[in-house]
Amino acid sequence: MFNADNSELPTSAGDAPDDDAPAPLLQGRLSPDQATDLAMLKRIVASLPAAVTVQDRDGRFLLVNEAAATQFLLPASDLVRIAPDSPPPSDALLRRREVGIELLRERRSVVCEETVLGADGSRIFRTAHKPVRIAGLDLLLSSATEITDQKLLEQNLFERAYFDELTGLPNRSVIETKANGLLHSEQSFALAFLDLDNFKQINDYYGHAVGDSLLVEFTKRISHNLRSTDMLSRISGDEFLLLLTPVLSRSEVDDYVEFVVQRLRAPFYIDNTELFASASIGVSIYPEHGRTFGELRHNADVAMYQIKNATKGGAVIFDAAMEQEAQQRMQTEQALRRAILDKRFCCAFQPKVEMRTQQVRGIEALVRLRDENGEILAPGSFINLAVELGLIDELTHLVLDEIMQSIDLIDETFGADVSISVNVAAKQACNLAFMTSFTAALAATGCPERFIVEVTEDAFVAKSKFQTEILPMLRQIGVRISIDDFGIGYSSLSALADITADEIKIDRSFITDIHQRPRSQSILRAIESISDALGMTVIAEGVETLEEVLYLQTATRIRYAQGYYFSKPVYLDEIKPVDPIRDELRWAIHGRHPEPARLRPARHYGGGRH
Repeated sequence: MFNADNSELPTSAGDAPDDDAPAPLLQGRLSPDQATDLAMLKRIVASLPAAVTVQDRDGRFLLVNEAAATQFLLPASDLVRIAPDSPPPSDALLRRREVGIELLRERRSVVCEETVLGADGSRIFRTAHKPVRIAGLDLLLSSATEITDQKLLEQNLFERAYFDELTGLPNRSVIETKANGLLHSEQSFALAFLDLDNFKQINDYYGHAVGDSLLVEFTKRISHNLRSTDMLSRISGDEFLLLLTPVLSRSEVDDYVEFVVQRLRAPFYIDNTELFASASIGVSIYPEHGRTFGELRHNADVAMYQIKNATKGGAVIFDAAMEQEAQQRMQTEQALRRAILDKRFCCAFQPKVEMRTQQVRGIEALVRLRDENGEILAPGSFINLAVELGLIDELTHLVLDEIMQSIDLIDETFGADVSISVNVAAKQACNLAFMTSFTAALAATGCPERFIVEVTEDAFVAKSKFQTEILPMLRQIGVRISIDDFGIGYSSLSALADITADEIKIDRSFITDIHQRPRSQSILRAIESISDALGMTVIAEGVETLEEVLYLQTATRIRYAQGYYFSKPVYLDEIKPVDPIRDELRWAIHGRHPEPARLRPARHYGGGRH
């Protein structure tokens, strides 16, 4: 089986001319019993599923079984004929020779991995090497098992654990580890928090496949021109972290994030669709804005929300004032939760007026929050936060409860035939569970046909269950639907044809100074024509001046309006029923305002709406 010179060698274990004869090197050294045992051993070694080889001090193969021949993609006879001074035919064999010589010289055992490149790709083996001394010879015994499938599985599990499957980006734990490695060094670096703006609306309107493609293209665009030392990470659905290292100055960071902002303004082309997407970016710099990853990430997050709430699609570097605002927001959040628990909400009602007859045709219930000192807070200070925190559902039910508790006073003040509008956020409108419970609550009032649910156009254009499942439930109990703030969302005029609604409220941005704005006048006429064709009542929101009223009366067919010109939101416990409101509206229509001004109460509680 073994031969130390260049004479004829067996091609594999058990492949000598006389399979039961001992190898020439051992002839005369073995007893008959030993020779028999050796013959059996040769057959066993030849049939082992593990790839077994024996090498001498020169790295030459003295024994190669069938599995080892398969491993190295050569017949065993070719392997054992490779002379020590001849170059092996593959890199794998060259490495095996070098390892064998080194391990025998150092008398060291080792377990390692070997890669063999073949026509079908790379195959990986786990190989155990052990020096042995047999019959006075120093030999290296090696046994290898293929682990290619196991390595692929490990790699897959590793990538799933540390890399985002969609974009291929490292996840938060990877970028956190890299950032932690940079802490306590003299080197400054920046951490940017990127939030893709309006991604939910894009996902809802175009579908998740387009949304996923947008994330991939967004990743490519941000990754372009990054240095090898930088890292981009996806940490959640539409949120990314960008590590820039090193940074030499604040101006360098400013220039780079501005470059990213400008780069994102170019449209994305996905499935033959042109999409515009932006990101709000907040940045913190080490060590100025934090000495731990947690502090840096928090401050970058605070800066991102600051710019997102102010101007989406921009970038800003953190400063201490932002932290104060974030703390104020947290205090507002806690106050909101306590207010809902204590039911410290009330409703103000703003009339919808038929301009030509001066009659109140409907009212809109606007929620207000009383703080712990009894002061009234306008909805702009808490409605968006309530939606974000998932508190808006309970708040909407509280509004309905307040309406029904005051229904007699409402009827006395405005008339028993007026409609009552309740605002429902687009997120709520697409929530089947909430809308099912809210529809049941409306039905339980005993007068659901008086109610109008006002939702923004986002609820209609989104590919949600609103039109297919939720709208029929409301229709079945007689509740009408109004499109609120039309014109500021994502839909176009053509989208109106697909919307099933009873009323459309044109946002005040189109109504303000309408008599001086020809382009807004053209848009208004188009909305009016389409709404008429679809049988929807049109209401002009935010009417505040006599000039606006006169234009609407003389230049359009719009009959209904709502705004401070006619009445501020009215608190029922601060006005007298019926006549004062009707008289005040009448004076307002003719532009002659008695004292005290327009309506009681005379004070203004804020201009937000819900």
